Amino acid sequence: MPKGLIISNISNVYEVENVDNSSIIKCIPRGKLKKDDIIPVVGDNIKFEYQDDGTGIITEILKRRNYIKRPKMSNVTQMIFVISMKMPKPDLLLLDKQLVFTEYNNIKSVICLNKIDLEDETNINNIADIYEKIGYKVIKTNAKTGEGVDQIRECLENNITAFSGNSGVGKSTLINDIFKNTLTIEGEISSKNKRGKNTTTSITLYKTSPNSYIADTPGFSTFDIYEIESKDLSKYFIDLSKYIDDCEFIGCTHIKENKCGIKKALEENKINIQRYEAYYKLYNELKERELHKW
Repeated sequence: MPKGLIISNISNVYEVENVDNSSIIKCIPRGKLKKDDIIPVVGDNIKFEYQDDGTGIITEILKRRNYIKRPKMSNVTQMIFVISMKMPKPDLLLLDKQLVFTEYNNIKSVICLNKIDLEDETNINNIADIYEKIGYKVIKTNAKTGEGVDQIRECLENNITAFSGNSGVGKSTLINDIFKNTLTIEGEISSKNKRGKNTTTSITLYKTSPNSYIADTPGFSTFDIYEIESKDLSKYFIDLSKYIDDCEFIGCTHIKENKCGIKKALEENKINIQRYEAYYKLYNELKERELHKW
C-alpha cells in the first residue's frame, strides 16, 4: 500500500504527495477514521489506496512525531518565528509562549527578526542578544529586499518547517522570496490600527527540496500553552530550567519562595528580567486556568 504526506486540506479533500514518485493525489479519509475520531491533518504521514478515477482513500494515519492544535498540523520538526520590528510591533510575550510550546514538543526553534529597515539597529540587536544568549538561532531579515533570506533557506533543509507569527509580520513575503515567485497572498497592514489583516486562511506545505517543506499558516494570535501544567512551565524556559536544581524546595514555583535557584540567578543577572517576567505572567495565566478548570 503506497505511503504519502498530506500537503494541504481544503474542505476535507486532502492533497497527498506520494513519497515514492512525488505525484500529487486528491484523497478523502476512509469512514473508519471518522468513526475512530481520527482526523487527518496537514503534515500527516499516511497510507492510501488508489481509486479507479485516480483519486485516493486515506486508510491509515501513521504515528505522529507531534501534533499542533492551532493551527492543526503534525510532524513539524522546526518552527521559524517571524517577529516584525514595526507595523506590527514585536510581541515578545507571544514569542516566549511559542518557544515554550516548541520546547514542550521537542521542535527546533529559529527566530526571524523581520522588517529590520524600519527599526533602530540598537533595538534590533537588544532583542537578538536576549535570545542568542539563551541559545536560539536568530536571523535578521528584510523580506522586501531579500536580506537574510539565504540564511532562512539554509535552515529549511531536511525539515518540515512552520512559519509562525502574527498576521502582517511578513511570513508570506519571506516564503515568496524563498521560492522566487508568489505562492501566498501578501498581507496588508491596516493604516488605521497598524495591525495585520489575516489573509492566510489554510495551511499548505510547499516543497523546497527533497525531504524539505515549509508551511504557511494562519496567524498565531490565539496561540496557547494550556496543555502544559503551571508546575512544569519552568522546565520549558531553557534559560531558567538549568537553575531549578539550585532551589531548596521541591515544587518551587520560583515566584514567592525564598532560596530559589532561579530567583538567585535573576539577581545575579544570569537570567534576563524580561524573560523572567514572561515566565511570571504565563505561570499566573496557567495557574488561574487550573483553578477554574472545573
